[in-house]
Amino acid sequence: MSQRPSYAVGTGLFIVLGFAALAYLATQTTSVANIHQGSSYTVDAHFANIGQLKERAPVKIAGVRVGQVQSIVLDPASEVADVKLSIDQRYSKIPEDSVATIFTSGLLGDQYIGIQYGSSKNVVAAGGTLALTKPAQQLEEMLGKFFGAGGSADNLGGSYTVKARFTNVGALSAGAPVKMAGVAIGSVQSVKADPVKLDAYVVLAIDKKFSQIPDDSAAAVFTSGLIGTQYVAIQPGGSPEPLKNGDELVLTQSALQLEDLIGKFLVSGSPGDKKAAADDTKPAGKH
Repeated sequence: MSQRPSYAVGTGLFIVLGFAALAYLATQTTSVANIHQGSSYTVDAHFANIGQLKERAPVKIAGVRVGQVQSIVLDPASEVADVKLSIDQRYSKIPEDSVATIFTSGLLGDQYIGIQYGSSKNVVAAGGTLALTKPAQQLEEMLGKFFGAGGSADNLGGSYTVKARFTNVGALSAGAPVKMAGVAIGSVQSVKADPVKLDAYVVLAIDKKFSQIPDDSAAAVFTSGLIGTQYVAIQPGGSPEPLKNGDELVLTQSALQLEDLIGKFLVSGSPGDKKAAADDTKPAGKH
């Protein structure tokens, strides 16, 4: 009879400690533990994609917390996220060419902003802007790297968009890389079917540092390896006029389907088969 109260006390204590541990872990993996204290100054950063970044998320330098995300606002004019960072006043010597990147804590943790110092002697003043940013990495891009398609461009200076139409895009999807000479220069922003022209309407986001691509360049949908993911390859043309934001690539090559390749192989046959067939068509007695 006396053992029952002790069991009840032990069970209750175990439950209380379990809830306490869960509460502690919650404060360490969410923004609850990131409440800012002390004097600070604010700087802006613009991202093409913030993923699941939230207000009060940490801002870190070399893995050390130096501030927090104060606000996140979508800019409807440029379709980018305007993120305001509140940084501790003692970290006021951040070079103006530093890079702000959105990272994820662990595999399934919250996202935060990491700042990598640049080499400029000029520092970002209060109310200034970190011009160089890297957006949150999407699952499609990580899968693309795993299957051999490679990632998209760093997109440090922002991007501009161009359009292209394909009669067949295969398995091309948003987030796939856009490459030139095998190097990623951007990513596929969207893939939609045009109900009027009955083709695929693809929007490509290209890093602004590749702003001198000729406007008569061609775009083709290729596949990485035999069964890899698909991407868009741009073959530069010879026009002196570069592509501008909103332009359309007129010369395109659609995705080549596996069925088409097999069909061509079966129909054409090997060179030896063609020679044998030609010999069979010769009149008898003439050799």
